[in-house]
Amino acid sequence: MKISIIGTGYVGLVSGTCFAEFGLDVTCIDKDKEKINDLKKGIIPIFEPGLESLVKKNLDEKRINFETNITKGIKDSQAIFIAVGTPTRRGDGHADLSFVYKVAEEIAKSLNHYSVIVNKSTVPIGTGKKVYEIIKSNNKNLSFDVASNPEFLREGSAINDFMRPDRVVIGCESEKAKKILKELYRPLFLLETPILFTKRETAELIKYAANSFLATKITFINEIADLCEKVGANVSDVATGMGLDGRIGKKFLHPGPGYGGSCFPKDTIALVKTAQDYKADLGLVQHVVKSNINRKKNIFKRVKKACSNKLKDKTVTILGLTFKPNTDDMRDSASLDLIPALLKEGSSVNLFDPEGMEEAKKYFIKNNKIFWFKDSYSAMKGSDALVILTEWNQFRALNLQKVKTLLNNPILVDLRNIYDPKEVIDFGFSYFSIGRPTSLFK
Repeated sequence: MKISIIGTGYVGLVSGTCFAEFGLDVTCIDKDKEKINDLKKGIIPIFEPGLESLVKKNLDEKRINFETNITKGIKDSQAIFIAVGTPTRRGDGHADLSFVYKVAEEIAKSLNHYSVIVNKSTVPIGTGKKVYEIIKSNNKNLSFDVASNPEFLREGSAINDFMRPDRVVIGCESEKAKKILKELYRPLFLLETPILFTKRETAELIKYAANSFLATKITFINEIADLCEKVGANVSDVATGMGLDGRIGKKFLHPGPGYGGSCFPKDTIALVKTAQDYKADLGLVQHVVKSNINRKKNIFKRVKKACSNKLKDKTVTILGLTFKPNTDDMRDSASLDLIPALLKEGSSVNLFDPEGMEEAKKYFIKNNKIFWFKDSYSAMKGSDALVILTEWNQFRALNLQKVKTLLNNPILVDLRNIYDPKEVIDFGFSYFSIGRPTSLFK
């Protein structure tokens, strides 16, 4: 079976590569000629563990190819996946669907045989219907179906998430489309993966509802952490006690500087806007959005207080710039709030991230108070405080004795709670974490 993926960003490239690994004939399409030329050589534009080797493997075995011409790319495809970006639209917070609709127009002008058009991008309720209308209005005689197949990939573990998912959600309106999509996911049927067939609108909402619920869990434990600091409780134990309840579960109960990335921020906002359009009350999700924005802004206050409110002409080292480990994604990372705030206060910042350095540099104009380093220890030499912002594994096993000798002041602000408070304090550090008795705010 031949399929096409339009868009070679995170979702499109991972999905296309994994479908190729399933044994399908896959063409990934993108207008960016430089990107496509690189992909043909096995050079990928993002960091995702295992993806580069899987792309090269399927290139060698001729199951995946890359194309800039949409007409050539979708030729003979039984399914065409739309996997382009749907960023937050400036001005009103709605998802920007202009790329999706443009692709729909191009498909209509290029397609001359039956195919299932599948929205893989995260799109608001009703987008599938609109895509159908666009294609139909531009190619009245074309036989086709439009389906929704939202992705549930986590950056850092996307390959495994695609190959062994918790579930697959497919929204489609015809048996013909259902049959084709069922065949696409046949390897997962054999693994007894739960596959839910439902209406298009339901599939579209499942994605937003799932992401908003997870964002709510993160926000909840962050607010509980703040309360723990006031009453002297330990948020780690609170989270463990909650997570042992099978109805709650232990995942996404780790306090930190707030959620970021390509999904949670934009999807929660888009869901709120959709609810407002339909005059539905989503006050809880509205609070989640507001609380998360405020949390990332308030991180600076934690660092400032840890430094006795004296940051002018001080040097602060930040370890971890991406929104989470095992990715180079900087979108809505807490570092994008913390670094500008430190600079405004008159601080210099030393920065290091294992994979996100080049991506991070795109977000910050040249500044004589920003310094980039190639490893953790070089970054912290001569600093007045050390901040751990992203929980990369290599930051979990720092030689604390060495760290102490490198810092001007032994101040460690652990915004991911990756260290044992007693151990760090025994080394002579002023240690500040989140929601634990040794935390800054009591």
